[in-house]
Amino acid sequence: MENLPEFLIEMLNVQYGNEIAKQIMQGYCVKRKTTLRVNTIKTDINSVTNEFDKRKIEYEKVSWSQEALVLKSAGEKEIQELEIYEKGEIYLQSLSSMLPPIILNPKPNTDILDMAAAPGGKTTQMAVLTQNKAHITACEMNSIRAERLKYNVEKQGASSVYVMQFDSRKMDDFFAFDSILLDSPCSGSGTLNAKDENLAKRFTPKLIEKSTKSQITLLRKAMKILKTGQEMVYSTCSILSCENEEIVSQILKETKAEIVPIEFSGMEHLPILPVKIKGSLCICPNEFFEGFFVTKLKKR
Repeated sequence: MENLPEFLIEMLNVQYGNEIAKQIMQGYCVKRKTTLRVNTIKTDINSVTNEFDKRKIEYEKVSWSQEALVLKSAGEKEIQELEIYEKGEIYLQSLSSMLPPIILNPKPNTDILDMAAAPGGKTTQMAVLTQNKAHITACEMNSIRAERLKYNVEKQGASSVYVMQFDSRKMDDFFAFDSILLDSPCSGSGTLNAKDENLAKRFTPKLIEKSTKSQITLLRKAMKILKTGQEMVYSTCSILSCENEEIVSQILKETKAEIVPIEFSGMEHLPILPVKIKGSLCICPNEFFEGFFVTKLKKR
């Protein structure tokens, strides 16, 4: 715990109380399991598990996703050497980051926007969920990250995705989308590693302040270009209310939006943290999950 900045420990204690804060900080200390998603555009779960059985790679299935697998001992390097990885039949992705597309529940033959898409895990997952039959626009403003996004989209065979190297905050208001996923840039307070000696240098109040400014601008834009009557998901890999509930509350005051309570099968197995907006979801970091926040909004 010695590498955790004092200001963060204080924020967690104020927001969650000492007991839950202690649980979160323990989550920062554990080594997370390697998790992945089977890319059903190219293969199926049985083919992948058969390959793992053949190689004696032990895995567990996940109650809330038919495509997600948790590896009991294998690491990312071992998986990256497999042919099924090279062919894009599997995608290394944290369990928490698989939740926003599942919660958005995108549909075929609709226009979908992924506002901050790189490296492309959620983008390609939405292509899978819509059987490559939706029109997905994936934005990424950073050129290096946009190249990585294009590479992953091609490798996964996500032919329904159009990649734009563009700052989605500047998108023209005449655009209109049926669904929007805004997995917003954030401080990453849900993904911290307490063993990182440089943590205090990288994780600062300034980073949180910069993140919140960007988050509110992105969410305002999302609500403008979301079609009336349609739904969007706002998510971050932060567990701090200033980046989550406070941003969402601000938008609820400013716009005709309402919270759509999150419900899906298997949700009761998640390590859930208390939230200040009923119907939202916040995940506690542990050996399986990164800390993560998700809320669903409908434009009235």
